[in-house]
Amino acid sequence: MRVLLADDHRLLLEGLSSLLAANGIDVVGQAHDGVEAVALARALRPEIVLMDLRMPGGDGLTATRRIKAELPETRVVILTTSTDEADLFEAVKSGACGYLLKSMSADELIDSLHGAQQGAPPFSPGLAEKLLGEFARLAGSAAVPSADAAAMTETPALLPVLTERQREVLQLVAAGLTYKEVGARLNLSPHTVKYHMAEIMAALHLEHRAQVLAYAGKQGLGDRD
Repeated sequence: MRVLLADDHRLLLEGLSSLLAANGIDVVGQAHDGVEAVALARALRPEIVLMDLRMPGGDGLTATRRIKAELPETRVVILTTSTDEADLFEAVKSGACGYLLKSMSADELIDSLHGAQQGAPPFSPGLAEKLLGEFARLAGSAAVPSADAAAMTETPALLPVLTERQREVLQLVAAGLTYKEVGARLNLSPHTVKYHMAEIMAALHLEHRAQVLAYAGKQGLGDRD
């Protein structure tokens, strides 16, 4: 895994770099603001950018939008102290695939990065549920008709097309579990879980993970234990 770090706190950067290297993750570069993060991402083409939100000289949200516009295959994961819902929603709208809090443990961070590499959106506990609620609210609104909204409003009739295993996978992903965690619950490999998610999106005629989360929110799947 090739990771670019972006944070204005040099001590934190050094600590993160050492932690990731000790776990076999290649830190290809360190940026101290959003502008530098965009330049390094463009030059180094990392798999994942671990991005702080608030940095002098260029904020993380603007940098995320620019990186995703130029390098759509690069995954941007926000690492911040902010628990503000507005920051969370704006980060996802900007193209971030995950939102992690700096209060998390080292092991949780490593697991989250591996999940992101596998395609599982990493979110600190409680944040995925906030997103589900927002997506469900947006899906239920007819204020701005769109292809995405149309797909979401049709989903109640589409539930029977999923197999029991697919519904189990969808329920756990909607609850915020990584593919690795879902696999451990269901005795499946992360690769098999990823395959099931691809089949779910195909069966429901959905194209984006946000649509899948919105669908799960409307079905109440993320609320179950």
